[in-house]
Amino acid sequence: MDLTYQWLYDAARDRFDSDDAMELFLPQALTPDELKRKGDDRCLSAMTQRIFQAGIQHAVVDAKWPAFEKAFSGFVPEAMARIGEADIEGHMQNARLIRHRAKLQTIPKNAQLILDIRREQGGSFVGFIADWPAADIIGLWRLLAKRGARLGGRSAAGFLRLVGKDTFLLTSDVVARLVTAGAIAQAPTSQRDLQAVQDTFNALRQSSGRSLCQLSAMLALSIHPAF
Repeated sequence: MDLTYQWLYDAARDRFDSDDAMELFLPQALTPDELKRKGDDRCLSAMTQRIFQAGIQHAVVDAKWPAFEKAFSGFVPEAMARIGEADIEGHMQNARLIRHRAKLQTIPKNAQLILDIRREQGGSFVGFIADWPAADIIGLWRLLAKRGARLGGRSAAGFLRLVGKDTFLLTSDVVARLVTAGAIAQAPTSQRDLQAVQDTFNALRQSSGRSLCQLSAMLALSIHPAF
């Protein structure tokens, strides 16, 4: 099938009673300027939250996140980069946290990533994220997976969505629609397949003016109803 924006809009709109109802349902990304007003501590918090969400019900992680914020003093990167194994061991004794040692160990590693990017770019990490072009969001995924800790797979995109950066998500429904449309033959794992996905989103974005996150949601809606 030819995956045009008009077809996608009609397929997604069919799940709702009105245009307004669909628009209220679709996610909203922050603008680059809005995102830049966040601190790098919010990036490290969102990275860590997404890492803990992997393999665990998101609601469970979200309910415990205030305890994480308190235990890790708001995730200030400079302080978090200095966390050592003795500190990790202390957090492993905190019953208010999800005590997963390997995931806790990502905090100083990803704090160092933030500090390294700051040094290399001469600005904030959140500014670096905000200015990354949507037309190459898979390039940002690749950088985070390569240089970060446990940010491969869906975690890079999940982190970006949590912090407010516009990105698409490769959920099973999104992948199913892309396969049905012939954009890809199977769930994308190679860089060639990921580029084909990016190209499809870029074409839809150009023809619609919509954000990647909204197009992603519309692709998922075209497979299953919203409710």
